[in-house]
Amino acid sequence: MNKKKIVFIINPKSGNGNKSDVLGIIKSELDAEKFESIIRFTEYSGHAAVIASEAVADGAYIVVAVGGDGTVNEVARSLVHTDTALAIIPMGSGNGLARHLTIPINVKRAVRIINKCEIHTLDYGKINDIPFFCTCGMGFDAVVSMQFANAGRRGPTTYWEKVLNEVIKYKPETYEIEDEEGKKTYKAFLITCANASQWGNNAYIAPHASMSDGMMDVIIVEPFNAFDAPLLATQLFSKTIESHSRIKHFRSKKIRIHRAKSGVIHFDGDPVMTEADVTVEMISQGIKVVVNPRKHPNRNHQLSDDTTRSFSLQNPITLLNTPLYYLKEFFRIPTKPF
Repeated sequence: MNKKKIVFIINPKSGNGNKSDVLGIIKSELDAEKFESIIRFTEYSGHAAVIASEAVADGAYIVVAVGGDGTVNEVARSLVHTDTALAIIPMGSGNGLARHLTIPINVKRAVRIINKCEIHTLDYGKINDIPFFCTCGMGFDAVVSMQFANAGRRGPTTYWEKVLNEVIKYKPETYEIEDEEGKKTYKAFLITCANASQWGNNAYIAPHASMSDGMMDVIIVEPFNAFDAPLLATQLFSKTIESHSRIKHFRSKKIRIHRAKSGVIHFDGDPVMTEADVTVEMISQGIKVVVNPRKHPNRNHQLSDDTTRSFSLQNPITLLNTPLYYLKEFFRIPTKPF
């Protein structure tokens, strides 16, 4: 039997930056009878995309992104509309796409999912022609992401500083959104377009999003006050955020967003400046992805035990005692230094 070529692209700086055990786990857990493996480490921003493109040209069957959502985005954008499949070993701070796909956070179990080699062809999105695979958007979270990226230093303390500085002066913008049904105007704190269900860390901004229906979930968070924030954050984790009065939600294949001036957007959490007008669209069945064969969300909605944490609704005491955690995750603050 011919072995399938599989390339692991490891970002040594993602998550807690400690990847010392990953190589040993891959060697011990990967099915050596099925795969011929190659290990590559990224050396600079954008390097994962370069390595993934080389892997495609070299006929790789699977390319594995070992890192967070940024690494996943870099790898995946080089795999769209090819015969090479994306796999994920989640080692970032949020791991939004991996959690949506119910890929275990435990490295050994993630490798075992790869061994099963069940591949589905799924959707991805573009925001102003930039590919995204989990979520994209604009507003407060995009502005803070840009401030954080330009800070010159990393870590949660820096991110908190940017959040607190920005929330004092941030003014929600007015957006005109056009889709197949026509145009509507919204004043929004932030707008998220979701291909997958969550931002990361089980924060479900679009609980019913699917990666196999050709549609995006558009979530508009209207301006809110300090009294609204705890409930919004709680509902984010209980998969009920769409029921809050400050949330507007609809589904579409393509939207155009007009704002008064140019500004920052984000794609899978990475910020970039764009012109005033923004186009977001879904590309149906554009990327092959290795999924969890038993608990893939498009097959059923049961989550893997490895994708849930103690702050789930199964532990209401934890929920009630950690409002700071809710607010931190609502503003997408990293839990680990970069």
